[in-house]
Amino acid sequence: METSVKGLNKWANAHTYYVVDLLRIALGVFLFVKGTSFITNSQYLVDLLSPLSNVPGGMLTFHYIAAAHIMGGVMIAVGLLTRWAIIAQLPILVGAVVINFIGLMQIPNLLIATATLVACLFFLVYGGGKHSADYFFKMQK
Repeated sequence: METSVKGLNKWANAHTYYVVDLLRIALGVFLFVKGTSFITNSQYLVDLLSPLSNVPGGMLTFHYIAAAHIMGGVMIAVGLLTRWAIIAQLPILVGAVVINFIGLMQIPNLLIATATLVACLFFLVYGGGKHSADYFFKMQK
């Protein structure tokens, strides 16, 4: 496993592009803004999670979503522990896609969740890139 991650890091560092870094930063900012909007307008998140109202632990889910988006968004934007921050986002984004099929289908929310999930899956493989805190700290050795 370690050799494949090292191989992916070497490939990503050799094929780095500023556009990809801007996409990573935009993804992080988007997640941060989404997390803060969930905190400031908590009723909106409660309404989104209404199809899961019978599932135990609903309040924990609410707090996890907001905190993971805020902290993960900042970490993704600066490229700090990028893959770990992405992994924290995946259950939320998969749930956001699935919840559209359980409850009322909201096409704009489905498209945003799907696009964000695809971007997160890309950065899960690609990593933070050459212009990230991950790369900076790795080069300090």
